[in-house]
Amino acid sequence: MTAASTISKKICIIGDFGVGKTSLIRQFVDRQFSDEYLSTVGVKISRKLVDLLETSQNKPQQIQMLIWDVEGSNKFKAIAPSYFQGAKGAVIVGDVTQEETLEHVTEHIKNFLAVNPKSYIAIALNKSDLIEAEYLANIRQIYQHKFEDKTNVLSTYLTSAKTGENVDNIFLALAHSLI
Repeated sequence: MTAASTISKKICIIGDFGVGKTSLIRQFVDRQFSDEYLSTVGVKISRKLVDLLETSQNKPQQIQMLIWDVEGSNKFKAIAPSYFQGAKGAVIVGDVTQEETLEHVTEHIKNFLAVNPKSYIAIALNKSDLIEAEYLANIRQIYQHKFEDKTNVLSTYLTSAKTGENVDNIFLALAHSLI
């Protein structure tokens, strides 16, 4: 078996203030969750090595994901696009308990693709552990149709940084699209 080659890819995590961007990253990178809220100031960069199997040549491939946690406050929105430069993918996060954050996802998609028109996007409808299952199916269906007809949007996931639900799946889907 050939040794895995490693490539680095920049990924941005984008969404409104308080939707759980940092918590999703901590769950994916460190397998940790905290109820304690810590606001991100500016940008915080995390790394995670992901092992994939490159299907076209059936050989191991490693991606070092450089995950940029971009501040979600309104005052930061004007300079946020400068942090998007060079990103090959994004996870755009909305909070299923705050409908206005879900309404802003389309704007985040547009702003990210304005800087990186050939990049891929995965949508995280986060905090799914806080909503009744019967409502979750409706929420996912409504927003899946709303976002996935957009260019470059891979998929929409119901996620929970607390339970870990779909956290790996969203990052792995993005990683696979990058090789």
